[in-house]
Amino acid sequence: MTTDDRHAAPTPPIPFEGAGAEPEAHLDAAPVGVGGILGDLQAVCREVLVGADERREAGRDWWPLALHWALRGQTAAVPAAVCRPADAGEVAAVLRVCHAARVPVTAAGGRSGVCGASVPVFGGVVVDLTAMQGIVDVDATSGLVTVLPGTFGHVLEAELAERHGLTVGHWPQSMALSTVGGWVACRGAGQLSTRYGKIEDMVVSLDVVLPDGRPITVGRGPRAAAGPDLLQLFVGSEGTLGVVTGVTLRAHPVPEVQRRAAYGFGSFADGLEACRRILRRGATPAVLRLYDEAESKRSHGTDGTVAVLLVLDEGDGLLVDAVMAVVAQVCADAARLDDDLVERWWHHRNDVSALQALTRKGFVVDTLEIAAPWSALPAVYDATTAALLAVPSARAATAHLSHSYPDGACLYFTFAATPPPEEVDATYLALWDAGTRAVLAHGGNLSHHHGVGLNRSRFVAEALGPAFDVLVALKDALDPAGIANPGKLGLPSPFGTVTLS
Repeated sequence: MTTDDRHAAPTPPIPFEGAGAEPEAHLDAAPVGVGGILGDLQAVCREVLVGADERREAGRDWWPLALHWALRGQTAAVPAAVCRPADAGEVAAVLRVCHAARVPVTAAGGRSGVCGASVPVFGGVVVDLTAMQGIVDVDATSGLVTVLPGTFGHVLEAELAERHGLTVGHWPQSMALSTVGGWVACRGAGQLSTRYGKIEDMVVSLDVVLPDGRPITVGRGPRAAAGPDLLQLFVGSEGTLGVVTGVTLRAHPVPEVQRRAAYGFGSFADGLEACRRILRRGATPAVLRLYDEAESKRSHGTDGTVAVLLVLDEGDGLLVDAVMAVVAQVCADAARLDDDLVERWWHHRNDVSALQALTRKGFVVDTLEIAAPWSALPAVYDATTAALLAVPSARAATAHLSHSYPDGACLYFTFAATPPPEEVDATYLALWDAGTRAVLAHGGNLSHHHGVGLNRSRFVAEALGPAFDVLVALKDALDPAGIANPGKLGLPSPFGTVTLS
């Protein structure tokens, strides 16, 4: 890896077409300016950008609906300024300025999110953390690595492996697009999570700047018992409670061996039962991905009558052999498929190019990832695919199991529709309404690893029930001015409301 590769930057999801000289926001919220505090921001932050191109790009992430807006020359929302702090001190100073002036602040990293979490709904300031990159410290004895929040995933893993013989084990599809701070903010999951856990299982401590500019550190592992776990308040909070400026993660030795296997089941339900039995026996292969019949045909070239299971494990040879032996026993009645299916998936697993191409062709395409107990998964699968396909103009609704745990698993739905151009936005929202309500009605949760952002905000109160009041109280206590990423998580905002249409 070259020096240039170690300083990654956000990757635009799709070019803006026909954009004017000044950025145009699609969302209808009234933007907040920074005219009165621009000089103060410039005094405390090394880089403050106010150019049209920088503000236009900082107004969006990889939210698929916003890709359609980009083809109309629009960004989701437009910040008045983009601050790129060099360190935690500058982050704190920017927040103090904005808190005093009641100006909204939206933290952003690689902007790889697909739910609009880093969209600055009400303008104000975007705090771009990608200037804060790099590994700060490695405790190889304890297996701990401290890293700055703007560090991109592929850069982190390459340096850990090359210089320290370690891996964090967090490998999302967005590996080269996403940052460590973003993983924490949206409670992300990597493709090897059945072995290494989700990001909340990897985080040991966080440095956070609260909305009024106060810096704190939460998490003092291992397994500290000093009241409620304040660390987990900020994991998944999507910048609504504070801005992450430092992350300490658990790390593991680079795996000695890797083993692969592929199986075919007569139905998706049969494959789900096999995955459940594997986990219930205590085996945790790094990858356990089960595709329904339609997705198996599309992704793996089968004839559409078999549900494909890909299995991959890595680590200490003795442990890996034991895990794969359990898998083989549980899958003894399934068809043994070519292990090259796993190899092909492994080498193409991070390819996201299809999204741009389909969007340009007028397709409405997105993914809906949720988790549910094993007992509920078959009903969730049946009800959600049916609900998605019932939406007018829907063309496809398929799913695969992507992450497994002893008590349940994540189903990752992919859906597509071809509405008339004037109905793209309405069809997108209808698909999300239908799919999400089917999931919630049959025992699934709102999100597994993509987070909430703006797209799922309208469902949070329904998903949490009376506990939503606790989230609102936390927000009021830590951010009484309401400046931290307003418009997200379904939380009330002093800056107004935004309509998705």
